Amino acid sequence: RGETLYAAMETRTQTPGGAVANTIAGIGALGLKTGFVGKVRNDALGQFYAKSMNDTGIEFLNPPMDGSDVPTSRSMIFVTPDGERSMNTYLGISAELGSEDVQDEFGSAAKNVFLEGYLFDKDKGKEAFKRLSRSCRAGGGQAGIAISDPFCVERHRDDFFDLITNELDYVIGNEAEVQSLYQTEDTDAALAQLSEICPLVVCTRSGDGVSAIQNGHRVDVSVETIVPVDATGAGDQFAAGFLYGILTDRDLETACRMGCISAGEVIRHVGPRPEANVFDIFKAEGLV
Repeated sequence: RGETLYAAMETRTQTPGGAVANTIAGIGALGLKTGFVGKVRNDALGQFYAKSMNDTGIEFLNPPMDGSDVPTSRSMIFVTPDGERSMNTYLGISAELGSEDVQDEFGSAAKNVFLEGYLFDKDKGKEAFKRLSRSCRAGGGQAGIAISDPFCVERHRDDFFDLITNELDYVIGNEAEVQSLYQTEDTDAALAQLSEICPLVVCTRSGDGVSAIQNGHRVDVSVETIVPVDATGAGDQFAAGFLYGILTDRDLETACRMGCISAGEVIRHVGPRPEANVFDIFKAEGLV
């Protein structure tokens, strides 16, 4: 089905994607050195993906893989005139990422590791997450996760709690994802509980801004109201701006504002990665 849909999309914008990959691209565009751990097949899409990442300055740490019948992952996204999107995603070979694909030196060389919740469905993905997180933290870095999918949380709630409690320094999620962890519709209550097991927790609230708690200190940041051209990548670029702020030692409120600005830029155009110079926007807002 994925191959059929892909072939039928005659007028399309093709870009390397994936939630955390989009975040890393945003962080790299802001000037930080980045690398990506993922899995693609040595097919046309896999070669395009690896080359595109390397061409934009992101070190693609695992070369395209030979010897597999499973194609490179893809997500076909159809955008309606109101900027909303319908995603048809085939996880493909990326869902086969395991601890054997994660070298300890990947984590130990990193100041920060950001994991993608979409890959938490398989045991091998869980083991890869633990290996990368542990190697990063052992080297003095920090590790965190984008929850990514409330349905994945529902399938693996206990394992998510184990990972967050024992292996991570921060968690980023939207309201549905944070609520799903605690099986409640009360976002503030869920966020407060999450902050008791993790030092830094962040919840994006779409047009209502963002709430974050770090070591008991809470901030709430509002956002500019924007009619989106394409909402794809909004959460990914929020994470990019936010993590840039954290990695450059900004305070929590400033990091949240950077995240909101980054998300605001990406929803103004088609595609999940920044087109404007977001650093210049930070300058104009007096954040750098």
